[in-house]
Amino acid sequence: MRTIPRFILTALAMSCLPLTAHALTPDDSAPLGKLPDWVQPLSYHLDFRVDPSKQDYTGISLIDIELKQPADHIWLHGEELTVTQAQVATVGQKTTPTKTIKAKYAIAAEKEGVAVLNFGQVLPAGHYQVKLSFKTKFNQQLQGVYKVSFQGQPYVMTQMEAISARYGFPGFDEPRFKTPFELTLTVPKDLVAVANTRQVSDQKTKDGWRTVKFAPTKPLPTYLVAFAVGPWDVTKGPDIAPTAWRDHVTPLRGISPHGTGQKMQHALSETPAIVHTLEEYFGFGYPFDKLDILGAPDFAAGAMENPGLVTFRDYYMLLDKDSPVSLVQTSFNVNAHEISHQWFGDTVTMPWWDDIWLNEAFATWMQKKVTQKLHPEYRADLEVIEGANGAMQSDSLVSVRRIRQPIINNGDIDSAFDGITYQKGAAVLNMFERYLGADTFRKGIQAHVQQHQFGNATADDLIATLAKTSGQGEHFVKAMQSFLDQPGVPLVETSLSNKDGKTVLHVKQQRYLPYGSTGSVNQQWGIPVCVRYGEPTAAIADSKVQCELLEQPEGDIVLKGATASSWYIPNADAAGYYRFSLSNNDWARLNAQVTTLSDAEQLAYADAIDSAFQHGDIDASVVLTAAKQLATSKTREVATALIPTLTWLNKYLAKTPAEHAQITAVARDLYLARLQALGYERHDGESEDAGLLRATLTDFLALDIKLPEVRSALLSQSEKTLKPNAKGTLNLQVVNAELLGDILSVAVQEQGRKVLDQLIQELGRNGDPAQRLSLLAAIGAASQKEDAEVARNVAIDERVKVGEMRYLLNSSRLYGEGRAATWDWFVRNHDKVLKRTGSHTSGRIPGLVGGNGCSQEDADQLAAFFEPRVKELVGTERSFKQTRENALLCKALVDKQPSAAILK
Repeated sequence: MRTIPRFILTALAMSCLPLTAHALTPDDSAPLGKLPDWVQPLSYHLDFRVDPSKQDYTGISLIDIELKQPADHIWLHGEELTVTQAQVATVGQKTTPTKTIKAKYAIAAEKEGVAVLNFGQVLPAGHYQVKLSFKTKFNQQLQGVYKVSFQGQPYVMTQMEAISARYGFPGFDEPRFKTPFELTLTVPKDLVAVANTRQVSDQKTKDGWRTVKFAPTKPLPTYLVAFAVGPWDVTKGPDIAPTAWRDHVTPLRGISPHGTGQKMQHALSETPAIVHTLEEYFGFGYPFDKLDILGAPDFAAGAMENPGLVTFRDYYMLLDKDSPVSLVQTSFNVNAHEISHQWFGDTVTMPWWDDIWLNEAFATWMQKKVTQKLHPEYRADLEVIEGANGAMQSDSLVSVRRIRQPIINNGDIDSAFDGITYQKGAAVLNMFERYLGADTFRKGIQAHVQQHQFGNATADDLIATLAKTSGQGEHFVKAMQSFLDQPGVPLVETSLSNKDGKTVLHVKQQRYLPYGSTGSVNQQWGIPVCVRYGEPTAAIADSKVQCELLEQPEGDIVLKGATASSWYIPNADAAGYYRFSLSNNDWARLNAQVTTLSDAEQLAYADAIDSAFQHGDIDASVVLTAAKQLATSKTREVATALIPTLTWLNKYLAKTPAEHAQITAVARDLYLARLQALGYERHDGESEDAGLLRATLTDFLALDIKLPEVRSALLSQSEKTLKPNAKGTLNLQVVNAELLGDILSVAVQEQGRKVLDQLIQELGRNGDPAQRLSLLAAIGAASQKEDAEVARNVAIDERVKVGEMRYLLNSSRLYGEGRAATWDWFVRNHDKVLKRTGSHTSGRIPGLVGGNGCSQEDADQLAAFFEPRVKELVGTERSFKQTRENALLCKALVDKQPSAAILK
């Protein structure tokens, strides 16, 4: 029996209604947030003609759509695109176009990237095919389809997240619209073309080009569409062997700029184990048909999880035996993060950007699991705690966002990719995993992925699944939502006492706010509080842990087996996302026990000291005492935990020569002997951690404290690297790569313009990504006024890639001429900076050029510049408010501290 097409049945049904089709046509205005629900994309065929040597490209976006009601137009996305032809075709029974009409494409809201396609007539509900032929220039700000150069050769690649697919092609640029994509790339015959999926055909064209077609993707949102064209090296990696969850081999390749393929080997060698570990955790095989990892010559993000074609900053991928240890370890971590996304984010996608934390927090949390299993020496268990402690710094601000922040406009989307989304979100997952138990939590995650595979799911979907799997019910749901749906970090105040013959810990919760904050402390969470406690004379192994869910403003926890003399730390294993404070007697007992605690708990202790100082509860002398205690630890992360606080004391609180001398003396006593024992060169057989400790101590002592002994040693090292070789280039490889930036920074500061000019010249010809980072940091560290002005101007020079600008400017603000001079330069050059960086990175600008302020004047400068421009500079409003608030809090804390606090 012949089936009547759906759109005909729908039209017949509509004709029976008392209203005309025209009356049912949507009468709406351009949507500045979500697109309307009455049109649904079903699939895309994207055809691009790309030549990296040109300034523009052309394409065809062929989209199958479903109209769910009669309409004479649809809304979609497109930005900076010139549509040369627009057509709409009705689709017959076999999904082939049967009747074509001309349509008119027009921009409806330019800054929002919203366009309208007018049909010129009312079309009934049904299935249609939209064809949009377009042309546009390659983006210059690392968004959409953009062009970059490496060693004089041009490359084209993509970055569609968050809302940059609209720069690349017209479509429905929202994560809830997941559809299959078929990509075709027509490229010059001698270039390499890669995309999300495997190549299925490669044919020569009459004009001498090649047309490369790729297999259809699994359902994806537009932000995950990816391709690259250029003279890429393609390096075959080890095949990813089948597992119990995947019955076939998955091919693995490295994609990198011409001549760099050999440097992809390390990252490729690590990747199969990462995939296998994730498959085991999820109980779900790697879901895409191949895996390429690409080292990009320039890239706005650190990396991007495009399924089947994961892209990274080049210095994460291009490694060799001399690469800095920090980059080798970060390479693994970032690779684990992005491949985690293949399940959480790519296979299961949030429907809207308010749940972007589901992607990023989960991948941040999951990468730590992978790293801890495959490289326990990297101490990912401590990294997650350091990340949480860092997130609590910004989470203490009144202007901070929630994890699950309502998304109203494009600026909200851009500002959602921050430490709250990544590190706080990961810490909250870590806390509730501890509360439910690792096995129960894992079963919930597996059920969630299975249930929503290749579709969309919200945070509430995940929480409901976890609650069902664990049997925890509404208490768990409310507790987890309390951390997602309100900003801030809890402060758990505790005191130990004896009641009715029992040892009772009284706990009280409120919002933690630094001294000088204008916020309210009246906030409440459902906090899984875990307490470790023991007796002073007993071994730490004999300590006990007790956990309770604190749902009320205050309550009591009976510590079984504790006595009045027991010590305790109210964040066992540092698994909780909260800060804590103790009564004076309880602090005294904990202080005596600190060095026996686990590394994780010592990091929680360090954060408690720092947060108490910021809260105004203790003065600088207590911080110095705690720093001396922690510095003896054999664990790098613990020994250096209070270095950022010491740096703050030296920069802001120390006013007199005597106070600076006291900080210098403390720093020398705590760390110099340890650095000198490590030396400034790598040693055969030394641990990677030794290299990282050397770098941390050198950076602190040479650039923050400016210890003469260390600066003299680095200056001596610089003589070797600044002497040109036979080719006229600098010998950057002859010194410890981990210290290269510090060595060159000290040379610039001590020897001035001659060295600065050498480094700028070297930057213009050096293609090694890691060495370029060191050069940029050193150029920015120029501290003399005239030298620093020359250095900052390099940031807007074409010798510096767009994605590299921040390294130079950050160094100028922190280590060069300083915050005031960097701000003044920005005000004079903001048009050039913003033209290069583009609107999608505007949110980073306030902190980059105006961060580390500590006065009312600094705060007023930020407001005067950014407040009139928040509509123009999308995403800056929250960022500048946070930067301003930090400046005022810094001032308040400085004013509160006794003038002689450091000298106690």
